[in-house]
Amino acid sequence: MIYKKRMSRILVHISFLLALTVSAFGHELPMVEPEALGLSTERLSRIDKVMEMHVERQKIAGGVTLLARHGKIAHLGTYGMMDVEAGKPMTPDTIFRIASMTKRITSVAVMMLYEEGHFRLHEPVSKFIPAFKEMLVLPPESDKDSAEPTPATDQITIWNLLTHTSGLTYHWNERLGPKYAAADITHGLLQDESTLDEKMKVLATIPLLNHPGTQYEYGLSIDLLGYLVEVVSGMSLDEFFSERIFKPLGMKDTHFFLPEAKRERLATVYERTKDGPITRKSQEPTVDGSLIYSTDYPYNGPRTYFSGGGGLVSTVSDYFRFAQMMLNGGKFNGVRLLSRKTVALMTMDQLANMDVDSGFGLGFGLVRDESDLREVGSVGRYGWGGFFFTNFFIDPQEQMIGIFMCQLHPSGGLDLGERIRILSYQAIAD
Repeated sequence: MIYKKRMSRILVHISFLLALTVSAFGHELPMVEPEALGLSTERLSRIDKVMEMHVERQKIAGGVTLLARHGKIAHLGTYGMMDVEAGKPMTPDTIFRIASMTKRITSVAVMMLYEEGHFRLHEPVSKFIPAFKEMLVLPPESDKDSAEPTPATDQITIWNLLTHTSGLTYHWNERLGPKYAAADITHGLLQDESTLDEKMKVLATIPLLNHPGTQYEYGLSIDLLGYLVEVVSGMSLDEFFSERIFKPLGMKDTHFFLPEAKRERLATVYERTKDGPITRKSQEPTVDGSLIYSTDYPYNGPRTYFSGGGGLVSTVSDYFRFAQMMLNGGKFNGVRLLSRKTVALMTMDQLANMDVDSGFGLGFGLVRDESDLREVGSVGRYGWGGFFFTNFFIDPQEQMIGIFMCQLHPSGGLDLGERIRILSYQAIAD
């Protein structure tokens, strides 16, 4: 009952809160009337209705949505609470754990070094990290007669890592997850006292799931790329991101570990199972088979492990800057991080000759052709999501960016992010 009263109050005052906060947000980023960008204000209000309905029904505690077109923001919505129990409402500058949305930033960092001539994409990563030169591979599950790993037929290349065809996987894999856990390999969503240098060398002693270049397998490839960035640049991944990406783009609130002054802006994580209401996620580590994760890793514990695969926190404002840089062909507000040709390569389907459900570029999932369009959208749209219920899309055809951020895991099968993307497209009115 208390929850419902708090939700009712915050929804009543949501327009007032936005009036107070959007102006400050707009001083840094351009916000215009939707009609000036070929969008309908009336149709965009459907996003508000759906988000408010999910808050009222206790499917989420709250969230923030953003839709931009032609480089300007047409919609910014804040809904519900960032902390229900404390009575703290969502604001445009609420900070979220973005988990795997970190991977896109690491991929950009790698391609920045590629453009500087440090390596070619099809070079073996062992040239820079020798521990990965002679990898072993688990025998196929169907091979009952062989229990011993065999030498990899090829070395892992930088391209393999960018496309998740390296043979590395994640802790939820039944065959390798227990080995990762036994070796204390982390994934960025849990406190760790070690460094990338230490953990990646341990990872090299564990067999691969597949021979490099043979299958797509989402996993720790981008964490290894984060270590590659450190080796090649001579900087920690934290320093590289800060100096080479965040400061140039004006991403002031994106961090691996939160400064104490910003901790109060970090949204609380909730959980939901099946069709039940949300409950506050415990700060104690969650054990899900071989996968162990926590919610307090951005501010508690040591600050030495920089996971390029999932460690960052950010805001919708900051991530919009990153996404707009990609949509602009590598440039934002006069700062160029990448060539437009490199961005074109990153957002081109790299796995056309592989049996995968949809397209994948160099670090980004994408809609490769009409057969991938199962909902309204555009061929060439790219983006990704995160473990704690965040996602984004970039549509070059429509010159549009959509960002959705919430903090919910598990989500109980909720498909709210996809619904918000559909509602973004239906608002196009030009």
